[in-house]
Amino acid sequence: MAPVHPSAILFEGEEIPPVLPVCDHYAGQEALIRKSLSLQGRMGPVFDVTADCEDGAEVGRELEHARMIGDLLASTENRFERMGARIHDPGGRIWHAELELIIRAAGARLAYVTIPKVERLEHVEKVLAAIDDMASQFGVRRQIPVHVLIETHGALREVQALAAHPRIQCLSFGLMDYVSAFRGAVPASAMTSPGQFEHPLIRRAKAEISVAAHGRGKTPSHNVSVDIADPDAAGRDAARAAAEYGYTRMWSIHPGQIAPIVAALSPPAGEVALAAEVLVAAQAAQWGPIRHAGRLQDRGSYRHWWSLLQRAHAAGAALPDDARRAFFE
Repeated sequence: MAPVHPSAILFEGEEIPPVLPVCDHYAGQEALIRKSLSLQGRMGPVFDVTADCEDGAEVGRELEHARMIGDLLASTENRFERMGARIHDPGGRIWHAELELIIRAAGARLAYVTIPKVERLEHVEKVLAAIDDMASQFGVRRQIPVHVLIETHGALREVQALAAHPRIQCLSFGLMDYVSAFRGAVPASAMTSPGQFEHPLIRRAKAEISVAAHGRGKTPSHNVSVDIADPDAAGRDAARAAAEYGYTRMWSIHPGQIAPIVAALSPPAGEVALAAEVLVAAQAAQWGPIRHAGRLQDRGSYRHWWSLLQRAHAAGAALPDDARRAFFE
């Protein structure tokens, strides 16, 4: 009997969630976007590049900025097609024109659209309707995914509904805007470490986002580390976000933060080796229960090990040759 791939056997009747790169790198200015794409070309698709319309465009030149992003998306610099775009918030007017320019230029190569300042599910549905209308108009034969920023009280109230939406891939925590939404009632120290991991209101938000995302097979993305002077601080934040809250992705705002985040969110080498051993043996046993290192392993644990191995692969980790050949070639 031919070997059966884990994706075909372990999630029968369930939609298999996509495994996103562990780092989401934001860049606004053209030179920085190009630099980020060049780094991605060298490192591989272990991080996404989010071209930023919201904070990257000069006032009055928003459409010129969006046109530039569309051109870069369509270019050979977008080598792995892991470049997305953050538009302006759906409460304003400029986001629609930005989308039109970007989708017209490169909708087929746009990895995702990130929607900021969401207050209600209806905001996402409004943007999705526009995306689908433009995609149809410009001959884009794929559904463009969306990522949603949870950075308002309204978005946190609706986080379960947002996580349940089939087009949303990722829920991303916008820490600074969320703290600011308390209008001074939460101290500024909660925007940095260690305060962000100690303040009960921020801990609550991190936990609710992660639980909602994992409950619906979506990716929870942790907020930015503002300590640009110490890139390793981003790695420490990522490690804590993963260990305490189950985050599997994190923002970067400086190229120096990318490698520490990728390292922190990559599964440990020992666990990767164990996952590979278990899954190769399970595949040989046609996914029936096995005994490995004196312990029972079955489909319940196989799902855990397969998710871990997928995350390791997405982070560019070295995999044992037999597992790489069996599952990723």
